[in-house]
Amino acid sequence: MTVFRTLCLSLVLLLGLATLGPGQIVAAQTRGDETPIVRVVPEYRLGPADKVRVNVFGEEALTGEFTVGNSGKVSLPLIGEVQAEGLTIAELQEAIAAALRDGYINEPRVNAEVLNYRPFYILGEVNTPGEYPYTANLTVLNAVATAGGFTYRADTRRVFIRRADGLGEQAYPLTTDTQVAPGDTIRIGERFF
Repeated sequence: MTVFRTLCLSLVLLLGLATLGPGQIVAAQTRGDETPIVRVVPEYRLGPADKVRVNVFGEEALTGEFTVGNSGKVSLPLIGEVQAEGLTIAELQEAIAAALRDGYINEPRVNAEVLNYRPFYILGEVNTPGEYPYTANLTVLNAVATAGGFTYRADTRRVFIRRADGLGEQAYPLTTDTQVAPGDTIRIGERFF
């Protein structure tokens, strides 16, 4: 890569970082022609069926593993239910700390992490459709491989995805970069020829 292109990529990244909201990450790479590609990836937001580990330092009775329920809340000892759906891990930590500060612990130090993401679903022209555990950076092609591969009738040019946070199904080009999020439903259609 030339010095000029390296400087341009650095400038793009710096300008991009200045406009990011909290919890967003910049991923940069280059294509074969060394044109920089910059993607902003929003931080993961919790939803029903996510399993989290909450650690309240110095308070073993408040530490444990909890699942986000269908109501979008996590039920914790002492403070009861805390809204988790739609929050990032950092926001959940702060919500728990705020609830503990409200008459229970003076200066709670709370740490949380996602143990298990909610599963994704794949159906249509794959050999073993069904529910599968989500893994980080999952692409549609990885999901298809997990489901036993394409059937001979599969349309390998596009995929239909219903996002967990959306209402309808949308068509996407089936490329190596097509991402899957926890809770998504993937449908591989049938080709017409």
